[in-house]
Amino acid sequence: MEIIARASSLFDEVVVAVSTNYSKKYRFDQEERIAMARETVSGLAGISVVPMGDGLLAEFCREVGADAIVKGLRSVVDYQYEVPMAAMNRHLTGVETVFLSADNRYTHLSSSLIKEVQALGGDVEEYLPRSVVSRFRNGR
Repeated sequence: MEIIARASSLFDEVVVAVSTNYSKKYRFDQEERIAMARETVSGLAGISVVPMGDGLLAEFCREVGADAIVKGLRSVVDYQYEVPMAAMNRHLTGVETVFLSADNRYTHLSSSLIKEVQALGGDVEEYLPRSVVSRFRNGR
């Protein structure tokens, strides 16, 4: 959310593309993730949340007319992972990638860590939007 809010101050319009990584196990299905994202950004102007569908992010960007992809980076590991993808996306469709470094309060976080801490009874609410917290509380 922090990266989305910052991106909205840099661009007139921000499209949050909700995708599915088939190598990950999700706690919420895509429709729930879209609903949570929409609830979370509802107070910010110029942001839309849409399903990305199958296929390449670069192609999705071409379809929606996006000039850039915004990615948040927590560490050098994220950078090393993202740079080759940014180069490939630029090669495929010409879309540029803009990297925003995460606020220091969030650099240690990952969805896996949040899920593990929550599953073991730890309090993770300060790191989650209200729309996600309410679903976590309902046993999800």
